[in-house]
Amino acid sequence: MVDDPRERLVLALDVDDLVVALRLARRLRPWFSVAKVGLELFGAAGPETVSALTDEGYRVFLDLKLHDIPTTVSRATRVLGGLGVAFTTVHTQGGGAMVGAAVSGMAEGAAAAGAPTPCVLGVTVLTSDTDAAPETLASRSRLAAEAGCGGIVCAAPDLPITRRAAPGLLTVVPGIRPAGTSTDDQARASTPGAAIAAGADLLVIGRAVTAAEDPEAMAAAVAGEVASSMASAGG
Repeated sequence: MVDDPRERLVLALDVDDLVVALRLARRLRPWFSVAKVGLELFGAAGPETVSALTDEGYRVFLDLKLHDIPTTVSRATRVLGGLGVAFTTVHTQGGGAMVGAAVSGMAEGAAAAGAPTPCVLGVTVLTSDTDAAPETLASRSRLAAEAGCGGIVCAAPDLPITRRAAPGLLTVVPGIRPAGTSTDDQARASTPGAAIAAGADLLVIGRAVTAAEDPEAMAAAVAGEVASSMASAGG
């Protein structure tokens, strides 16, 4: 991974208004390189969110956690693959055929649009799940690798299991909360430094920064913690 902390940080824009999302994206651009668009924002503004955030200089992480029959997922991803996103998610609970359909569909859609092939991330177990069985985490991580995913999404406490089960895949960790902030509905949250120390490649952080009294100061503190943890790991 790149040694710049900014390249490790994903800004989750969990809002229902593209104007608000762009205002946050512009304010926090110095500390984040990737912007995550989830169901709420995509439902509010649709594909325009991708082009608008790309124009702001972000790589876009489209987090829709696709989970349907393989044919439906294949058709949907052919459309989504042409939007120019850098990352997208599919839930591994849907099985190998479905995850494979997402990987091939995204590649086909990107190729048809002349866009870079997105990195498909297999979601293992949601961070709101308080009972993530180790065997489930391991089997879903292996499934993601076998189906052609470029990475997985997992909670920080799951990294020792998922990294052993699927070595070499990009690890994306949501549920990042600086010490002293609310965990909201994230049952298995982690601080930025602890997640980096555990082996996370990308950290997803949203409300802890976007809803902070001083978002810029919180973003700078998170980036500083990540930089410190990266330096310690490198040493």
